Parts: sequence; structure tokens; C-alpha cells
Amino acid sequence: MIVRTLLAASLALSVAAPAGAQDSVYIEELTWTEIRDAIKGGKTTVILPTGGTEQNGPHMVMGKHNFIIHHTAGEIAKKLGNALVGPVVAFVPEGNLDPPSGHMRFPGAITLPEEHYQKLLEYTARSFKVNGFKDIVMIGDSGGNQKGMAAVAAMLNKEWAGTGVRVHFIPEYYSSGRFSAYLEKQGFTKQQIGSHAGITDTSQLWFVNPKMIRPDKRASMGGFEGSGVSGDPTKASPELGKIGIQFKIDVTIEALQKSMAAK
Repeated sequence: MIVRTLLAASLALSVAAPAGAQDSVYIEELTWTEIRDAIKGGKTTVILPTGGTEQNGPHMVMGKHNFIIHHTAGEIAKKLGNALVGPVVAFVPEGNLDPPSGHMRFPGAITLPEEHYQKLLEYTARSFKVNGFKDIVMIGDSGGNQKGMAAVAAMLNKEWAGTGVRVHFIPEYYSSGRFSAYLEKQGFTKQQIGSHAGITDTSQLWFVNPKMIRPDKRASMGGFEGSGVSGDPTKASPELGKIGIQFKIDVTIEALQKSMAAK
């Protein structure tokens, strides 16, 4: 009898959901009934994060933006307390195909034309509205994502005026410049900080997911012409990345609260 009881308990534990799984803020990790109940319980804000699939030099993986914004969006949702996070949009404008331009000059990059990217955003937002979300938040971890989010937010807000549903495009997530300003105060030069795959990008990904960094491949300006690196990633660190990530979280929450208050 005791053996049977222990066996039953063991089997029950083996099939039980991981602790806290139902408390996730990520839509991908929830069932539809859990999402339904979350919305009914007041989680009527949803974050639509956009990343990208692009080169980041020899020392950093193609999904850099996706890993970073998956983390930051989750932390933003947790701090808000009434939000869930949609799947990261990994396909964004990265350059032309013929002839290849921008990041499309590098193996592994994937691009969407601007009009198709905007349609993807539009119908993701329309889906969220049907789901029952009232505040749809668009944030993007890459510069090429911003124009499309701004255009779609403006279009949908005009169409949805008076419905109680609103799209909040938060450009400050990407453009506040707080992290770069902080690094300059620490003595780093603009050239060292760089504009792509330098100190800021490398540090943030290193903090979020260190397995996605190749430390031995880091070199100033990537180490060779055409490396795809602007800046000096050898100056990067996960400690700096933690600070940069917190800047992104804080500035986004500040801007979103102002946007919501302006309804």
C-alpha cells in the first residue's frame, strides 16, 4: 500500500506543470484558457516586441535583438503587472534582396519589405484586439523597425478611435540614448561605443544570454574590414549590459505611462 502511494505521488509529480508556468507573462508559454482568464482578471495590456534576424559581427549571434527584447519585454510586463507579451517579431526590414543591401549582404539575414512588415504588425495588433486586449504596446530593438511601428500605430489609432482600444508605439525604448550617455560618462568614446555590435549591443546580450556571445571573437571594429561591427566589443561586459537593460525597461515604462495617461 505504501509502495503504491509513493508510486502514485511520484507519477503525479512527473506530469505536473513546472512551478510557476501558469504565471508566465509570455503568451507562447500559456494556454488559451489561461490567457482568457488573465484578460478577464485585468491583464488587458499586451506588448508586441520586434527584433530582427541580422548579422552582429563574428562575436554575436544573428538573433541578438530577439533575445534582448524577449527579456526586456518580459520584465516590462512584470513591472506593469497587467500585461502579457506576444511572440517576438523576428522578421523585419533588413535591406534589399537584389542587389543585396544593408544586413542582407551577410549570410543568415532575413528581410521583409516595409509594406509586408507593416501588414504583419497590423494583423498581429488586430488579433490582439479580437483577443480582448485594450492597450497594445509596440517596441522595437532595432532602428529599421521604428518607422513601420509608428505608421501602423497611427493608422490603427485613427481607425479605432472611440473603441476603447489603443496602440502605443514607444520609440523611447530604442532611441532614448541613456545607455550611450552613461557609457560616455564612464570614459568610453563614441568610437568605442559604436553604433552596431559594439559596447552597447554586446553588453546587453551578454547579460541576457551569455551563450550567444563568442568572447574570443571580439575585436575592435570586428577585427577586419567588412566585419559588420561598429565600435569596440572588447570593452563590453555583462555588468554594463545589466545597466543598459535596466535603462531600456525604465524608459519604456515611463513613456508608456505617459502615453496611457494621455488617452
